This record gives sequence, structure tokens and C-alpha cells, in this order.
Amino acid sequence: MGWSIHLHLIAAISWIGGSVFMFVLGISLRDKEDQKLVYPRIGPIFGYFEIVVLILLITTGIWMIVQNNMIYTLFDFDVHSRVVEALRDKLLLVAIMTIITIVHTIIAFRTNGKERSRLETIISRGSSIGIFIMNFIVLHYAIVIRDIL
Repeated sequence: MGWSIHLHLIAAISWIGGSVFMFVLGISLRDKEDQKLVYPRIGPIFGYFEIVVLILLITTGIWMIVQNNMIYTLFDFDVHSRVVEALRDKLLLVAIMTIITIVHTIIAFRTNGKERSRLETIISRGSSIGIFIMNFIVLHYAIVIRDIL
């Protein structure tokens, strides 16, 4: 695995750490005026950072799967093992989380510094919570896979 596991871990730490930071920021900023001051400034920086980190996570993850000759095993559904099942579950969650992240990012960039509609607010907050929770579930699967190996 070499360098790819190190990049993957650094990216995962950055992704999850950023998610926790933004979650805590969202909870602690109750005042609407504070939110209007903070989010338009920090949001785009965080958004671009997270896009780069997510691309790095997906790229290094695919690279490790290919390097370990797991690509064919992963899509051969006659193969059943704890590692393969955990990896399949993790990848499904990552795919869902990536879609949720794309939706959240589109809304965030489109409405940055503007008033959001009720639907945009619901989708944005729901996707934030979804990403936050799914991070820890994906992390659980990563730990399970590493523990087995």
C-alpha cells in the first residue's frame, strides 16, 4: 500500500475533523447575525478544502483496492468474507455520502451570502447531519477492515 494508506488516513482525518468542526460551529452559532458573518467567509474555504480531501479519499481508496487486487473480488458477489463484505458496505456508504456531499455543496455555494428557501435550509441541514453521522459509520467499517487485516 505504501504512500496511499498514509494519504488516505490524512485525508480521512481532515474530512472527519472538518466535519466535526463545522458541526460544532453550527451548534454553537445560535445568533443569526453571527452566522451571517461567519458562514459566508469560512464556508467557501471549507467547501473547497473538503472537495479536495474527498477527491483524495476516493482516489487513494480506489488505488488501494486496485493495488491489492480486490477490484474483481469486490464485484464478484459469489465471494463472501468479512473483509469483502465490510469493504462493500463501506463503499456503498461512501457513495451515498458523496452524493449527499455534492447536493450539500451545490446548495451551499449557490446560496452563500444569500437567504435560503425553507427547502434549501432543510436539505442543507439534513445533509450536514447525514454527512456528520455517516462519517463515523464509514470510520467504523474502516476500523473493522483494518482489524481483520
